[in-house]
Amino acid sequence: MSDEVIIGVDLGGTRVRAARLNRQLDILFREETTSEGAAGFEASLERIKHLIRRVMPADRDQVAGIGVSAPGPLNPLTGVVVSPPNLKGWHNVPLADILRREFDVPVYVGNDANVAGLAETVRGAARGCRHVIFITVSTGVGSGMIIEGKMLLGKSGLAAEAGHMPLVVDGQVSSLEQQASGPALARKARERLEAGAQSLIRDLVNGDLSCIEGKTVGLAAQQGDPLALAIVREAGRMLGLGMVSLLHLFNPEILVFGGGVSQLGSLLFDPMREAIYAHCIDRSYWENLRIERAALGDNVSIVGAAALVPTQGGVRDIADVSAVLGGA
Repeated sequence: MSDEVIIGVDLGGTRVRAARLNRQLDILFREETTSEGAAGFEASLERIKHLIRRVMPADRDQVAGIGVSAPGPLNPLTGVVVSPPNLKGWHNVPLADILRREFDVPVYVGNDANVAGLAETVRGAARGCRHVIFITVSTGVGSGMIIEGKMLLGKSGLAAEAGHMPLVVDGQVSSLEQQASGPALARKARERLEAGAQSLIRDLVNGDLSCIEGKTVGLAAQQGDPLALAIVREAGRMLGLGMVSLLHLFNPEILVFGGGVSQLGSLLFDPMREAIYAHCIDRSYWENLRIERAALGDNVSIVGAAALVPTQGGVRDIADVSAVLGGA
């Protein structure tokens, strides 16, 4: 029906947001509040329910369903949130069942990075594509993958964790997240400054190295600081090596990058591309590959959560719901 709406919920460790969206996933009305993640399960759950009620239309029959983007680990096939690190007391919470009983509509729950990848595929930078890898480079490195038009979930919904791809660095086992995330940039800068390196980074934190964050390194790099540029370039190369493995495994049409570290643009992406070009086994993996910045910004999790409803948790092929999604 033309007036059908979807409720999208973005549950995070510090805030929860909910919105009412139309069938084309345009946001009609949005509310947000703190999630009170440290206050325990009951407190944060009540805030989620409260926000959903705030955005719910008066006629519940209009609601096609509720989609929730939540931090992992979780099982999107059962709707159980397993143990998110920033939500105290959330252990094996059957969130989909709880909300289904409360609001009497279909409910789908998805891992936040997977959901963001779905959003960028149906309404963002990867619209129209069927083979998509979404990477968020921020506090961690997360990912979501759309393969043959469907979200890659795996046996128990735990697939597509590219950030934990092992890398061997200086003889030690590391990971993409430990080499390219914001905290990784900060850690590397701190180690080199403690070893006596000179850098604008030291001035930006007034000599207090404990205050160095990823954005501090990024700011120094944007101002041409040699140490910061070297750290960002190293992160870009590691990111590129990770992408080589993903290109070989999945042969996507497009790589979409989001997250705060990706805002560094060419400083990060140029060395990433160099690594891709140098280490792919054949140019056919990258010569027609699109590499794009995420397009949906702050709304990506809400749009992605809502997209779980017409795609039935990402299980339905995007082509099957393209008319509903406005030709995505």
